[in-house]
Amino acid sequence: MQVARLLEPKPRTVGGKLAEMLRAVQIEWHLSKADILELYLNRVPYGGNVEGVRAAALLYFRQPPGRLTLAQAATLAVVPNDPVGLTPGRAAGPRASRLRATRDRWLRRFHAAGLADSAALADALHEPLPAGRTPVPRRAPHLARRLLRAGGGQPVVVSTLDARLQATAEALTANYVRRLAGQGIPQAAVVVVDNRTRAVRAYVGSADFHDVSARGQVDGLMAVRSPGSTLKPLLYALAFDDARGLTPASVVLDVPTDFGGGYRPENFDQMWHGALPVQQALALSLNGPAVRVLAERVGVPRFVQTLGRAGFRQVRRDEQHLGLSAILGGCGVRATELAGLYCALANGGEWGGIRYVVSGVGQDASNSTDNHHNPIPNTQYPTPNTQHPIPTHRLFSAESAWLITDILATLRRPDLPHEAEASRNLPRVAWKTGTSYGRRDAWSVGYNPRYTICVWVGDFTGRGIPALTGTDSGTPLLFDLFDALDHGGRAGWFRRPDGLEVRRVCTETGLPPAPTCRSVGRAWYRPGVSEAALCAHQHLVWTSPGGRFSFCSVCLPPGVTTAAADSVPADVPGVARATWWPNPTPELAAWRAAQGLPVVVPPPHNPACPVLAAGPAENASRPDPRAPRILAPAAHAHFTLDPEDPTAQLLLRAAPDPSARRVYWYVNDRFLRAAAPTERVFCRPPRGWVKISCADDQGRNANQWVRVE
Repeated sequence: MQVARLLEPKPRTVGGKLAEMLRAVQIEWHLSKADILELYLNRVPYGGNVEGVRAAALLYFRQPPGRLTLAQAATLAVVPNDPVGLTPGRAAGPRASRLRATRDRWLRRFHAAGLADSAALADALHEPLPAGRTPVPRRAPHLARRLLRAGGGQPVVVSTLDARLQATAEALTANYVRRLAGQGIPQAAVVVVDNRTRAVRAYVGSADFHDVSARGQVDGLMAVRSPGSTLKPLLYALAFDDARGLTPASVVLDVPTDFGGGYRPENFDQMWHGALPVQQALALSLNGPAVRVLAERVGVPRFVQTLGRAGFRQVRRDEQHLGLSAILGGCGVRATELAGLYCALANGGEWGGIRYVVSGVGQDASNSTDNHHNPIPNTQYPTPNTQHPIPTHRLFSAESAWLITDILATLRRPDLPHEAEASRNLPRVAWKTGTSYGRRDAWSVGYNPRYTICVWVGDFTGRGIPALTGTDSGTPLLFDLFDALDHGGRAGWFRRPDGLEVRRVCTETGLPPAPTCRSVGRAWYRPGVSEAALCAHQHLVWTSPGGRFSFCSVCLPPGVTTAAADSVPADVPGVARATWWPNPTPELAAWRAAQGLPVVVPPPHNPACPVLAAGPAENASRPDPRAPRILAPAAHAHFTLDPEDPTAQLLLRAAPDPSARRVYWYVNDRFLRAAAPTERVFCRPPRGWVKISCADDQGRNANQWVRVE
């Protein structure tokens, strides 16, 4: 009858009692007495929400029923008679006295029945009652809640978590956030992935699940946040894979640039660095070069589509609305998605998602889609020797993955003294940080052959925190985790792919050196893929014998022929002289001039050159790669000028060739004014489509169309 009541609780009425009697008869008919006793012991109440003798033994005495002492067994035997009045866990008070008296009475009955000798009875009578209930283990509450929702009613769901790693990650995260309390930083989230199996080994959604003031029950690993600069490694990996692709030594520009629509990204430190190699641009996490590579090399569609193939769900949804700002954090990502991307870097460019539960144990693969309502991806978790490999696809080449890893592994840890990374007990890590706009999110993601760890630090309310940066706020916790989870794990590193070789490069451009290059180094490249054009950081200029003027192909004196690209022609006495001059891009030269840095330029152009007499309209048929580049206004941009405000004007700015000493501005082919090469010019153009032209003093010109309203 008691088992029937425990199985199906009913109101204490005549009808309820009759139903219990019928159920008791069915139980007696189908089950043995031992089975009925087992059902009872598994469901008998022990006070509060404790049910079953095993749960009571673990919670009150921290051991299973088979290892209970005589006094402990007697205590649990009497509690079901009055679960409320005899609840264990109170060291003093009327209930504790009553529980002790009831227990001791039954101990003496056991002795009288010959179940215990006098010595055992004396020991049992002196054994204290349990002082309190043992806290229930609450590891990975955020993931447990996700698995429960996605389990499809399965009685057992076996996660891929490692209990030791999970406990360590939770303790380190909680301690770290307590250290950050003085900076106003209330939360952090961590995910640890085994790179060999792509299994999640630790999942910490917040620093304290029970901290209501810090919204601890929010799962920070599933929150859609801005990634800051953490997507830059993917961008450069794609650029390395392009035909005529970049290499770590390729030189990129870091100068103020308007990329259209008034979008002018700035670096985190508000400084510009001119020209520098890709490996340094990535190591310093510079924004200008990243946007330039995205705009001129990779392209937004390819970059966004690759993120979609890497499981970034919010990016897939917003694909049609993302632009150049995506590389600087202008998109939404989850920490688990970032961990999967960096896990692909650790696996040579192969992406396969990350796994949360063991395949085939308590999880139906058909209910494992990774979406908002059922957020668990396909849950296969093979061991390294499995016969069922994880399905993967390639995001970028193994060569690019190795090159990116080689760059990220050279970054110096900010939490250690100089050269301390060489300690043989500290794991070697390739890592990258990111800080979102407004300092709302701080990221630090790292990986080695064994683990990928993604750390997010911030506030779940989304407010900005002045002290929050990826390097200062996220990286210390990242390396605390690596030091604890992979201490001494320096054995082995990523093997260099066979498709990489070393070549000589000019340090000015990162390209194979020309005969005129004097500063030469060595760098990795991919034969048949990496850009192979010879360096052209110098160009040949014909000048007058006294060096007063320079000549172009139109005004070159008679009898002088253009030199071959690989040789310097002999001078033509009394007519012209050939000299190699620096050949910076117009943007770089304009930036250097604006900074007051030296810019070596050839002599002024021949004033008798026929091209100088022609305006921009006549010269439009003569495109010249060294023509001024109009930086402002942006091509096809739309501007609205207040007709009642005479100060509302359009900014004109250009980056001419270093050899230019003067530029000439035209509006709708009508001369506006002459200006210095880097001077800002303002005008008030007419309404409608307006043609803006800029010509330099050597006759090279550029045109731009804008809309004015």
